[in-house]
Order: sequence, then structure tokens, then C-alpha cells
Amino acid sequence: MKTLLSLASLALAGLARAGEPIRLHPDNPHYFLWRGKPTVLITSGEHYGAVLNADFDYVAYLDTLAADGLNHTRVFSGVYREVPSSFGITDNTLAPRPERYVCPWPRANGADASKFDLTRWDDAYFVRLNDFMAQAAQRGIVVEMNLFCPLYNDDLWKVSPMNAANNVNGIGHCPRAEVYALKHKDLTAAQEAVTRKLSHELRDFDNLYYEVCNEPYSGGVTTEWQNHIVAALVDAEKGFRLKHLISLNIANKTAKITNPNPAVSIFNFHYAHPPDAVAQNYHLNKLIGENETGFRGKADALYRTEAWDFILAGGGLYNNLDYSFTTQHPRGDFLDYKSPGGGSPALRRQLKLLKEFICGFEFVRMKPDNSVVKGGEVAASLAGSPASATITVRALAESGQQYALYLNGGTQTTLLLELPAGPYKADWLNTKTGQIDKTETLQHPGGQRRLPSPPYSEDIALRIKRAVGVGS
Repeated sequence: MKTLLSLASLALAGLARAGEPIRLHPDNPHYFLWRGKPTVLITSGEHYGAVLNADFDYVAYLDTLAADGLNHTRVFSGVYREVPSSFGITDNTLAPRPERYVCPWPRANGADASKFDLTRWDDAYFVRLNDFMAQAAQRGIVVEMNLFCPLYNDDLWKVSPMNAANNVNGIGHCPRAEVYALKHKDLTAAQEAVTRKLSHELRDFDNLYYEVCNEPYSGGVTTEWQNHIVAALVDAEKGFRLKHLISLNIANKTAKITNPNPAVSIFNFHYAHPPDAVAQNYHLNKLIGENETGFRGKADALYRTEAWDFILAGGGLYNNLDYSFTTQHPRGDFLDYKSPGGGSPALRRQLKLLKEFICGFEFVRMKPDNSVVKGGEVAASLAGSPASATITVRALAESGQQYALYLNGGTQTTLLLELPAGPYKADWLNTKTGQIDKTETLQHPGGQRRLPSPPYSEDIALRIKRAVGVGS
């Protein structure tokens, strides 16, 4: 089985080795360039255990993402794992059965078979990882490889391979809050070694970027340690033909980034609702992402509207935690979960509509510009978004050429827009079905123009493009 999987991995991996890895678009670094095309990453993915959980059928999972028109997934390296009771998640893919947990380090032999050896590598893990990457590449799916994660509580530290109680090397005699703080040379050396090993194994994949640490603000992770791992990644790749992007996870909600590490190209936020993080850090001219959200309830509308808000605010990446994926349901069709977030086949179809909508524009020529909206029922939300506002609007624009607008809330709206003179076509998109509910053509003399929406529920999108040969 190992030989066959290795051969399959090699064959599929060739598909990912033709060009350079995903990178920031040279004309607009708020977005990606991948395989010759401007790219926005949008997905609703499983809880990061696709590789480390040997019971998870990642081929069926990746097939589902591809069939749903999504192009991204987030995966944890296996250095960290959870237990079944973690965070109230039903059938958590990040909490494998102990005997089905695979990670970069192998289990020891003999009497210590329940412990890990942090000085050796588990060949079976790397075969599985390489095949996962190759399968994702074949399906046009970009993978975020998340290297580390803080130990949120003592239950997680008790099962960590980096805890001295769980390895044969005596590494990790420390409190869990000191694991990622450069305070213990042997532990830091093991972390740097696994970083370099992963970089070596994945060096030729084009569908990859690295994130240093998930939620480093949640458990003693120091900035100095993160910079140390960034430096190790950069050094590990200096002799490689291909160089991969590096991401840092900045905060839940929002925070203003100061003194950004110049080697970091992606700044990711969690639970960024509303998407204030984009505007607050747009001046950095780097990609701003929301690579995890959830914990707001189960309704699809919560995450559909959050996704549209974030991308139309100028974000370049969105990932919802999708609890309909489990080991028993790798195709994401489990709906009877009790997890604290959402996810469903219907939501994934709706996120596909968002991806298709934004990709229907030359979006690298656009930027956030709510000034195009001058009045109407959404005017109050633009003037500081008071709590009483029932409708909010986001707009991306290339003045006089193309406009993407998203309205969240209400049931019918009239926008007062400021548009340069010219012919335009305006399409109102149903964000749940993908249907065009209303089309209007206009020969605009310049200045303000009223555009009434069709009736809608919850939210609606508006596409305006300059047209040729349009009458009044």
C-alpha cells in the first residue's frame, strides 16, 4: 500500500510542479496569482485534521470541495492534535483516535511504543502528506499548511508529542505556556527541525503556502518565536527553486498590524465580522485573509453574509469552519452535528456563487470604494454604520469601468450611486440561487443615479459593468 501510494503521489505531484507556487499578484498584492490567473481563495473546509487523522478520507473530501467549486483548505501539520471533548465539536477531525493519529514523528519501539521519537521522521506520515498535497493540486485546491498551534488547555498538553511525558527524548519538560517562547533550546530545535523537514518535503508543490501558528495570541506564543520560525522557513527554502508565501495569524476580529515581518505576505484573521481588519491594514499592500470563522451558530446565512462582507471589503481569502465534514462524512453531508458553528452543502454552493461573482470581474484592477454610494436607504450604514442601521453595503470599484456591491440586510433598497458618464449594465444577483433577479441598462450622463433593487431576503449583490452600444 505504501509503495502504491508513493507512486500515485509522484504521478499526481507532477501536476503541481509546472510553475511557481501561488504568490501575491504583482499588480495588486491584495490578491493572489496562481497558475497564471488572478485568484481569490474561498472555501468551507473541515477542521484541519485531513492528514493527521488516518481515518479521514481526504480524497472524498477534496472531491467534494472541487465539485462545490471551492479552491482552498487549511491543514494542521500533525504536531498538534485535539481530544474528543475539545471545543464541543461533534466528531472532530482534529481529534483522531489515539492509534490513528499520525504526525511527523514516529512512535518508538519496544517498551516505549506509546511514545514518540522527536529525532526521527515517520515515513508513513510523509507519504500521506505528499499524496494529500498532490490530490489537492490535481483538483485546483490551494493548501494552507499550518505548522503549529498553541496548547489551549492542560488536556491538549497531556497528549502532545512535545510533552516530555510523551516522547523518549526528554524534550518538553516545561509548562504548556512556554512551548513556543524560545525558552527551551531542545524544544525549539525540535520545532525548527520539523519546520525544515516539512519545507523539504513540500518544496515542489505550487498549491501551498505556510502559516506559522494558529491563534498565537491564545497561549504563550511569543513574537520572537514566530519570527524565529519565519526565519527558519526562509532559510530552509533559500536553495529551493520555488519559494512559498508565509502567513501570520494576527488576531480574532481585528488589530492594526505594526512592524510587519518583511518575509510575511499574508495576514490572516479569525472571526473577522465585521471585516474591519481589511480596511485597518489595507495600506500594507499585502493580502488580508479570514482563514477561520464559525462559533456564531449553525445558520448558513451567518457565514454566507460574513464571506460576502469580507471579500467585498477587499479581503483575498475566506475559510469557514465546516462541521458537516467528519470521518464518517468526508463528503460534508453530516447535518445533525451539535458543534458551535455551521457548514453544509447548501452553504458551500452559496460560497461558490461568491467566488464566481468576484471572478467575473477584473478584480485586480479594483479597490474598496464605498464613496460610490451617495445615498438611499443604505446611506446611514456608510456614515459610521450605527447599530440601528438595518442595511450595510460594501463596494469594490474601478471607476467608470466596473463595480461590485454587496448589500446585507433589508428586503428592498434603492441605491443612489455616483458614476462617471457612460453606458452601463447593472445585474442584481441572488446570493442564494445565483439567479439574476433584475437587469438594467443605462446611458448615464454622469453624476448621481438611482438604482432600485428587486425584492430580496437577507442580502443581494449588484454587478455594474461598462457596456458598449447601450441605449438610454
